[in-house]
Amino acid sequence: MSQSTICAISTAAGIGGIAVIRVSGNNAIANVNKIFRACDKNKNLGDIQSNTIIFGRIKNCKNEIIDDALVSVFRAPHSYTGEDTVEISCHGSVYIQQQILKLLIENGCVLAQAGEFTQRAFLNGKMDLSQAEAVADLISSESRAAHMVAMNQMRGKFLNELQNIRQKLVEFASLIELELDFNEEDVEFADRRELGILAINIEKYISKLCKSFDVGNAIKNGIPVAIVGETNVGKSTLLNILLNEERAIVSEIHGTTRDAIEDTTNIGGLMFRFIDTAGIRNTKDKIENMGIERTYNKIEQASIVLWVIDVSQNMENTEKMLPEMLERCKNKKLIIAYNKTDINESALIPNIISNNEIRQISISAKEKLNMELLQNILIETAQIPEIGSNDVIVTNMRHLEALQNAHSSIIRIQNGLKQNIPHDLLALDIRDCIFHIGTITGSITTDEILGNIFSKFCIGK
Repeated sequence: MSQSTICAISTAAGIGGIAVIRVSGNNAIANVNKIFRACDKNKNLGDIQSNTIIFGRIKNCKNEIIDDALVSVFRAPHSYTGEDTVEISCHGSVYIQQQILKLLIENGCVLAQAGEFTQRAFLNGKMDLSQAEAVADLISSESRAAHMVAMNQMRGKFLNELQNIRQKLVEFASLIELELDFNEEDVEFADRRELGILAINIEKYISKLCKSFDVGNAIKNGIPVAIVGETNVGKSTLLNILLNEERAIVSEIHGTTRDAIEDTTNIGGLMFRFIDTAGIRNTKDKIENMGIERTYNKIEQASIVLWVIDVSQNMENTEKMLPEMLERCKNKKLIIAYNKTDINESALIPNIISNNEIRQISISAKEKLNMELLQNILIETAQIPEIGSNDVIVTNMRHLEALQNAHSSIIRIQNGLKQNIPHDLLALDIRDCIFHIGTITGSITTDEILGNIFSKFCIGK
């Protein structure tokens, strides 16, 4: 790990009421002390206690005042990074922020790389790798559910369970490998029955975690909802209403939407990712046909399909589309929205299907009729469970891959116990499972993995 003292702006880019500049490293306090003068002349940053805030002024080498500031001092190891850390709270002028950074660099600091503060926190043992990754998820969370999942992971529930599993497997691996030293005596130190029970419990737990990824991925990235239907039925109008912004072009001309338009919005504490697709119709337009093909691809990728039907038009084409639409949506959750009820209020809403599992609703996207009811149906259809403070939900693809590999190892251990395979082969499978679990917590890692993870963080965190 680099011994340099790093600095970066930790608040969002641009102008704001205040900005926070974070400095961390062995010389953090000394370097800031070179540019900071406390209003109480008897106070010096080098002498004040940890977890102390002091008011003063930032000055340059010409003794010119750059800004009034509050400086917070956190001494190692009681800081976010585990190193001496100073946070400068100044006014949010971009000019002031840049001038302070410039002074810090002139006095021995270097600019932090993306995620370097959190990487140092991990390397200094302030958090495990799964908790460090949860920091990024917490920053990017845009819904109550995503916030809860990230907070649970940061609290260490995931870490504690995995460490407990890993420790028990390490104990068994050690005993089995000890047996290899007494191979000629044919003794057993590891209780095979106890190992079998442990393997069953671990397999169940890991399977549960792997299954939680579908929910976790939806919470983190948004529940994908494909808005489909014929041309000019009001799909783009509906998208704009759901997003509460003019995201898609609305026109009476058929085939306006040629490509899928995606955006997310928070509904009832859940993040939905709506996909406005090209209208489905027979056409000789090559570009439009490409858009229609993408519509079918988006149906495949969606969890929920919102089929919009224009009730002001003849239902003949809709009835022709029904068999193919049901076939394409047979593994999806389908909602049928009968739109444009404002045009002909007296028209009966056609009930084209009797399947009670398919929700049907009459709406007017133009007049915003039944929009709240549609939102409630979307929430109910998503079937995202309420996230409790003790629930562990997997949201990270890297974690899922490691868990799937660990699960394969556990299955091999179970099969090996049934087949009474040699000690050395059983020990290899146990070590393999330990390795994959260790890649999640960071007890086993490489510079390449760390570089890939922390490069996705924002600078200043």
